[in-house]
Amino acid sequence: MRIAIYGRSLHEDQHDHLIKLLEAFLKAKAELKLYLPIAEALRSAGKGIEVPVFSSQADLDPGLDFFVTIGGDGTLLDAVSWVRDRGIPVLGINFGRLGFLTSVAPSRVKEAVDQLMRGQYTIEKRSMVRLHTDSGLFGKTNYALNEFAIHKKDIASMIKIKAYVNGELMNSYYADGLVVATPTGSTGYSISCGGPIILPESPVLVITPVAPHNLNVRPVVIADQATLAFEVEGMGDQFLASLDARTANISSSIRLEITRNPFDFLLVRLSDSTHLRTLRSKLLWGIDKRN
Repeated sequence: MRIAIYGRSLHEDQHDHLIKLLEAFLKAKAELKLYLPIAEALRSAGKGIEVPVFSSQADLDPGLDFFVTIGGDGTLLDAVSWVRDRGIPVLGINFGRLGFLTSVAPSRVKEAVDQLMRGQYTIEKRSMVRLHTDSGLFGKTNYALNEFAIHKKDIASMIKIKAYVNGELMNSYYADGLVVATPTGSTGYSISCGGPIILPESPVLVITPVAPHNLNVRPVVIADQATLAFEVEGMGDQFLASLDARTANISSSIRLEITRNPFDFLLVRLSDSTHLRTLRSKLLWGIDKRN
């Protein structure tokens, strides 16, 4: 089994957890590749394990079986740009904080490796959004697992965003911005702006305004087969567009179009993990502090 392990950074108190993860995979006879900056961090701390490394797309094997991330949900979102359309399932180890997508705790890495190697997991197909622009914004990775967002660039006054659904004007939003979230992203930026929680298998998108000027404006759920288009106006000519954690400057002359991405993101769920169980745990559903 061929596995790549990726992380943005590594704190000193996380070294031992990563060592245990590597040792568990090696004991199970997995073929590993470790992201170069992480390998260097281990070596600098005198805890290096000799495994092959990767630092670019070209270094990843064509027949990679799994892509494992160590970090928080933001780190797992980076995997979107690494696996692209290759159909490689991604497992997240939660070295971060909340962790809706990274469901495996560091203390359970050996158990996680055992379940992965024994095939005790399910693979969830998570829909993504794709951005279309005449300028080719975001190049070949113009898609996102969580959300697409438009936002004002600075502390200037709010912006006006015209939103179209299948060519028909739906609304003109006067707000700080707008979020188009997938079901996966419904527990991200969208929920902090008052958007609903949507279960992953739902074939929908949610349009959620950011700090809208009109109090009667509410999030709208639409079918993910729809084509969305946006035009942005404001006091200035520069705004921000983002796909998950990747951000670019845009001008009011750019028309932005959003559709469902033609390929899905494959998320690994171990046998004892479900989305509803994660929601109950992370959002403290059913917890009464009086008891």
